[in-house]
Amino acid sequence: MSLYGTMRTGVSGMNAQANRLSTVAENIANSSTTGYKRASTEFSSMILPSSNGSYNSGGVETSVRYSISDQGSTTYTTSASDLAIDGDGFFIVRGANGQEYLTRAGAFVQDDQGNLVNAAGFTLMGYEYEAGADPTVVVNGFDGLTEVNLGSEGLTAAGSTAGAMGANLPSGAAIGDVSTTSLIVYDTQGNTRILDFNYEMLAANQWELDVVDRTTGTSLGTATLDFDTSGALTTSPATLTLTGSLLGTPITGSGAELNNITIDFSETTQLGTSFTPDGGEIDGNAPSKVSGYQIDTDGVVYIKYANGELEPRYRIALANVQSPDKLVPESGNVYSQGVDSGVIVTGFAGSGSFGEILSGALESSNVDIADELTSMIESQRNYTANSKVFQTGSELLEVLVNLKR
Repeated sequence: MSLYGTMRTGVSGMNAQANRLSTVAENIANSSTTGYKRASTEFSSMILPSSNGSYNSGGVETSVRYSISDQGSTTYTTSASDLAIDGDGFFIVRGANGQEYLTRAGAFVQDDQGNLVNAAGFTLMGYEYEAGADPTVVVNGFDGLTEVNLGSEGLTAAGSTAGAMGANLPSGAAIGDVSTTSLIVYDTQGNTRILDFNYEMLAANQWELDVVDRTTGTSLGTATLDFDTSGALTTSPATLTLTGSLLGTPITGSGAELNNITIDFSETTQLGTSFTPDGGEIDGNAPSKVSGYQIDTDGVVYIKYANGELEPRYRIALANVQSPDKLVPESGNVYSQGVDSGVIVTGFAGSGSFGEILSGALESSNVDIADELTSMIESQRNYTANSKVFQTGSELLEVLVNLKR
């Protein structure tokens, strides 16, 4: 056996234990870091060829493994912008260099421009709602993503474009009987307009719906409602688009106008009881200040107005890979795609393999301090033992040199 080989083996062992101590130190230092994933050192042997009469000692090499797929415990906070993922997936964030990364660190706050950024300065990304329609995700890339911005705005108003009105029409009514109810709608500047819904019985199982603007007396649209013998509506499609002289015509003194409004009347019935409207629904809103925001478990970010209205503004995007533990850790508690991690797939919370988003919550580090301190003691003892091997080899080498004296 080579004495030099013995000493090199001892050095290899000390280097390996030093690497292990380095991961332990990093884990302990980040034990309170939101979304931090524990690093561990794995050992593998290095074997050198030996002959029958001489054994060449090898050594040990190390590799670092990250427990990225192990979820940390959830802690709850009082901030709605603190986000945690209950299940699989990562938040998509953008760095100052314009590149997207993955992270589980969801301690987001608004910066001076209203963008949600985490403690490391990475900006949360999502898809923007357009005309109230749920956005479409790009499953194999980051195209279409934008910064989630919750900057306060002044007074805002939205004109009505769609609504619903249902009612029970009395089957015992006489031909020519008219029942009326009303619905408030909003023009493009948030002014309210009252629309009267007039139901006139034309014949057995048949009524006419006439929608009239109360201010001008103008009919905005009519529809014939037919019912079967059980009182169920048979008219199809059960919608009425309100058009007429008022729509598109400025209201005197305001410069505002009404959008075309599609009314769904599919919930209308004809039964043997009194005329009973269901209250109606309409989109749009009067001028109101932004008072806050809400984020639901599907990652939809709602702007909340002082009048209690909620408007969907963004939907937070999530991403995942086939082998999360093979992602490449970067500074700032973020990850980038690795050679062996698999392709990044994007989606929304609550769909597919993605978990739910918890607002007012954070994922803690998955570091166990007790385990780390135990590993520290083991590494210390093993380092000392390897140093003894090196020391013994050095002493034997000194004996060998002194044989010539």
